[in-house]
Amino acid sequence: MIQRIQTLWFLVTALSSGLLIPGSLLHFSGEKGTEYLVGFSGLIKSEAGSQDLVTRLYPMAIIVLIIIALSLISIFLFKKRTIQKILAIVIILLSCILIITLAYSSYKLISDFNVEVVPAVKMAIPIIIPLTAYLAYRGISRDEDLVKSYDRLR
Repeated sequence: MIQRIQTLWFLVTALSSGLLIPGSLLHFSGEKGTEYLVGFSGLIKSEAGSQDLVTRLYPMAIIVLIIIALSLISIFLFKKRTIQKILAIVIILLSCILIITLAYSSYKLISDFNVEVVPAVKMAIPIIIPLTAYLAYRGISRDEDLVKSYDRLR
């Protein structure tokens, strides 16, 4: 139901996860104008206008798709708050795994190719995902408390 706050937070979680799909998430600049881009499709090496796919990052792509799917599924489970809470916890854990995967791939890229990180706004999106999932979890808990208080009044 749209009138509940956790629905909005799950929608923000799904949309912010969807923003990770197009373009590059991490941008690195190397020597001689070489750039490395970490995106949904994998690690891309860009030099002199040509782009070559170095390696695919399947775990990151799978985690992003699962987060989007679970967020959208949990929106429609508004009558089953316990399942919604479990899905919110799973989304939080998956987003933490996504952050760890991105940090590891960044560390590996920096150490292997001797590149520097180019800061961008899109780098903050993986941090927003667990925060919005937590806020959804908190909204579900408040709904449960409200229902319990109404049950006590009856």
